[in-house]
Amino acid sequence: MEMSKNCKIVIIGCGISGVAAAHRLVKAGFQHVRILEATARSGGRIKTGTFGDSIVEIGANWIHGPCKENPVFCLAQQYGLLGPEALTPENQATDVGGHPPWVPNIFSSSGRKLNPEDISPALEMFAELLNESSQFQSQGGEPWASVGQFIRSEVQRRATEKWNDIDANTRFLQWCVVSSMLKVECCVNGAHSLDEVGLGAFGLYKTLPGLDCTFPGGYEGLIRNLVSELPGGAVTYSRPVRCVHWSNSETRNDHVSIECDDGEKIAADHVIVTVPLGYLKKHHSTLFQPPLPLHKLHSVQRLGFGTNNKIYVEFDSPWWDADCEVIYLVWEDEEAIVDQVPDVQRSWIKKLFGFTVLKPTERFGHVLCGWIAGHESEYMETLSEQEVAHAVTQLVRRFTGNPTITPRRVLHSQWFHDPWTCGSYSYPGKGCSEQDLENMMEPLPARGSQSQPLQVLFAGEATHPYYYSTVHGALLTGWREADRLISHYSAMSPCEPFKSKL
Repeated sequence: MEMSKNCKIVIIGCGISGVAAAHRLVKAGFQHVRILEATARSGGRIKTGTFGDSIVEIGANWIHGPCKENPVFCLAQQYGLLGPEALTPENQATDVGGHPPWVPNIFSSSGRKLNPEDISPALEMFAELLNESSQFQSQGGEPWASVGQFIRSEVQRRATEKWNDIDANTRFLQWCVVSSMLKVECCVNGAHSLDEVGLGAFGLYKTLPGLDCTFPGGYEGLIRNLVSELPGGAVTYSRPVRCVHWSNSETRNDHVSIECDDGEKIAADHVIVTVPLGYLKKHHSTLFQPPLPLHKLHSVQRLGFGTNNKIYVEFDSPWWDADCEVIYLVWEDEEAIVDQVPDVQRSWIKKLFGFTVLKPTERFGHVLCGWIAGHESEYMETLSEQEVAHAVTQLVRRFTGNPTITPRRVLHSQWFHDPWTCGSYSYPGKGCSEQDLENMMEPLPARGSQSQPLQVLFAGEATHPYYYSTVHGALLTGWREADRLISHYSAMSPCEPFKSKL
């Protein structure tokens, strides 16, 4: 490993994957590890903020599947960042398959509070179809190109046999509930519509056991702890990268040059690129010289990357039940099963599926987090806080039937218009396959090249084959690429034998 001590490694991006890679490399003895971060802060899509007196997450919200197999959970535990409830064996053993069993309140657009029994036929059928959507990946071949098309066609087919004995009004309500659930899944997947989520690849995503938990002191505490263990000056902030110059020729020039926006050029032996897929989709043509190989570029294009935003709303008093954990809003005017609105500017708020309740109340007061995905969410970002507050106020008054409810304050995230993320997280698009995720993580020069390998490596949530879209997926990819370099140098003896060019 002597050679590794002098090799220069540059990491682009100080999100969790970049920090995790640097952390691992430094611990393994690499002495020239540097992170270039475009913004003035660490964390990337992990971003903690304040809302009144509360600490809230603008970005990543939960540890999904907090158990011993989840490295984010293990680090959070190690750093003492979790509450006692999250650390119980029962919490770690509960397997919810990615859909926590939250206690719901359901309100309709006619101002009624619905009973869960009123909508159970639709919820049961939707859960069944979602589960079936995950099966095509292992079976090979799919009846529809997207999850949305499959669910809609199957609901129409099955409703005729299963909902025939239900009266017409209740039957119509079930259709509306399916639309609401599609909007929920848009947020879960970070997609504009489930029509954009590939059915064949939908089952690639894997969940971990454990009841999703949050960080009482904020998710950024995890980043702060990891960064504090890096050597001083390892991170350079406000240093965007313009271009990564690498070599795919037969020459022995196996060094990489990183050109920054300010014109500085940094020579390195290896660069680990951890930029979000949204940024890669938008800037790949200028970010790499020579350009990305075609198979890698096609995978960047096939993978989906959408927007999921939050709208935090505080009230003087709750209009939901004390035990309520999630509020679903059911629009009763949706004749077709839809997960997008026809007129984004006029009715963007209809895409908001509802709210999660921030608990415990002693800490947060009466605060809800609204969830909205897709182009409607992107449009919402262009509105002022007052305009968003007005839309949310009208929405809540309509659904509760109470014309006096007024939020105290509102705060919304803006991930699409953030120039360094261009959205929230990845999902498998139509026509996407396991191969695309493998292509995403493949280093440059690509397979079959004769030149020195491992010039450019790729990490970030969109490069994990089955934990994409998650913080633990992003962290694991940072470790993966660090380990790739550690193995590379471990395999090289101090006196490396002469390599023939033949």
